[in-house]
Amino acid sequence: MIQIICGPCSAESEEQVLATASALVDIFAGRKDYRHIAYRAGLWKPRTRPGTFEGVGERGLPWLQRVRRETGLKVIVEVATAAHLEAVLKAGIDMIWIGARTTANPFAVQDLADVLKGVDIPVFVKNPLNPDLDLWLGAVERLEMAGIKDISVIHRGFSFYEKGRYRNEPKWQVPIDLMRKRPDLRILCDPSHIAGKRELLYEVSQMAMDLGFDGLFIESHISPDSALSDSEQQIEPGSLARMFDNIQIRSSVPEDEELSRRLQEFRARIDSLDDNILEILELRMGVVDQIGEQKRQSNITILQQQRWEEILEKTRSGALSRGLDPEFIEELFKLIHIASIKRQA
Repeated sequence: MIQIICGPCSAESEEQVLATASALVDIFAGRKDYRHIAYRAGLWKPRTRPGTFEGVGERGLPWLQRVRRETGLKVIVEVATAAHLEAVLKAGIDMIWIGARTTANPFAVQDLADVLKGVDIPVFVKNPLNPDLDLWLGAVERLEMAGIKDISVIHRGFSFYEKGRYRNEPKWQVPIDLMRKRPDLRILCDPSHIAGKRELLYEVSQMAMDLGFDGLFIESHISPDSALSDSEQQIEPGSLARMFDNIQIRSSVPEDEELSRRLQEFRARIDSLDDNILEILELRMGVVDQIGEQKRQSNITILQQQRWEEILEKTRSGALSRGLDPEFIEELFKLIHIASIKRQA
């Protein structure tokens, strides 16, 4: 069963909080594939620039207490400082999450871990802003050292300078690596912060499901166009229900024996092709070493910019003619080029 944590980006008013919660309760009634494990709402908003809505703070805690009383939903709040956490614990909030900006600061995470010693509460940890897996795992480990037993992680994408299709770059390989290192951790995807636009929420959510994520951490607002923060990435509860209707939940293990056999054959072919790729890379680097020796003897620079431009142009056109993604091929050859320069240095 897919775990869902949803609710508005920010708690803006008691009416808005309660209306959104009530609508979300209705859409989960009778759903077998999804379980609404908590209602989320931000009280303290770490905005990038001052002068924008930065949350209602502690004033919103009674609103969330009322949500719990009237709907039966557990509630979850983001905390960034020891003062936030102490207020949340005093109010009896069920769960907390640590945001990306806080995860990036080990001092801040340690401050929260110190307050949590002896406290039995589920904690969700978002990835840091930069794709640093050790920093992400380090935050989890600090909480574990404080005695927290129920820890989950949330993949919300990574900041990057250039504007692209998504608000935050997914870099799916990072959470995949985390799954490999810590298969014991539940991992949810935050499609709202990755997508940045509600029309992209479905494709990001489906990708997370296809990769075997345990759930979604998603922003839903009763009237998203009038939201005081992140209005473009929030989704109205009715639209969220339709999105859930369309998401395909896939099994991680094939039940059909014939399908399992065919997959094993395909995987064997991939293993053989991977061996071929490694062999070709070995041969290529051997030629790189010979070129490097000739450059040293002739006292010429390692980097030959014109030659590099020729390689890029050739690989781009080659990728297009073979139906491959030119951006992927360019990034791949950039890595090969960097490795080649290091060998010649």
